[in-house]
Amino acid sequence: MPVQVHAEEFRSAGTGANAAVGVLLSHGFTGTPYSMRPWGEHLAALGYGVAVPRLPGHGTTWQEANRTTWQDWYAVLDNELARLRKEHDQVVVAGLSMGGCLALRLAEEHGADIAGLVLVNPSVSTEDKRAALLPVLAKVIPSFPPIANDIKKPGVDEHGYSRMPLKAMLSLSQLWKVTRADLAKVTQPLLLFRSTVDHVVEASSARNVLAAVSSRDVTETLLENSYHVATLDNDAPKIFEDSAAFIARVTGPADA
Repeated sequence: MPVQVHAEEFRSAGTGANAAVGVLLSHGFTGTPYSMRPWGEHLAALGYGVAVPRLPGHGTTWQEANRTTWQDWYAVLDNELARLRKEHDQVVVAGLSMGGCLALRLAEEHGADIAGLVLVNPSVSTEDKRAALLPVLAKVIPSFPPIANDIKKPGVDEHGYSRMPLKAMLSLSQLWKVTRADLAKVTQPLLLFRSTVDHVVEASSARNVLAAVSSRDVTETLLENSYHVATLDNDAPKIFEDSAAFIARVTGPADA
């Protein structure tokens, strides 16, 4: 299946002192690495090792997405984390939306192998009543209207799918369930960015995360001038700068 041009992955080995730290960034549901690339490039410019992989079924067609599951998406990030752990002394994991949920799942499964978590509008639940009907709907309806391009900044396109694949959405809901069940296993330092206006993921999703994790080092930052895809929106510079400071702090000397 041909991969769309804007969906290309991004990697940087790292340079200088910061090359000892690797950062894994995950895009969201129906999105591509395009939504994370500016963030990854910012961290790479600071010398960090960076990986922004493309999740299976993304950056091709929404029909292909319907042939993938959350286990497929997770496997790619799991393998990428293993590679980064071999190449760097410490690794921080970050994610947008579904990518935030996958990052949390990695943290639940890998514990101390992850030095910190950065989440942007993470999705672990929904208030949409149609979600209860997904097991039935996914069998008879292939897709719903899209969720892409919830961006306040004019003229920005995240290049997401034109339809929301329902079988893949059903699998995402299953990922939410298993991740929520194990949130107490998350002990890593956590930086969570939440847009005050988000037309895709409700604020209750972030509240669920913050209420359930066991992390003692937790910071929630509100984004007042961005919608869901905040990594491409008006508050993107704040995300980049604050996350870089967070990464430096949680991976630095213990007495720093």
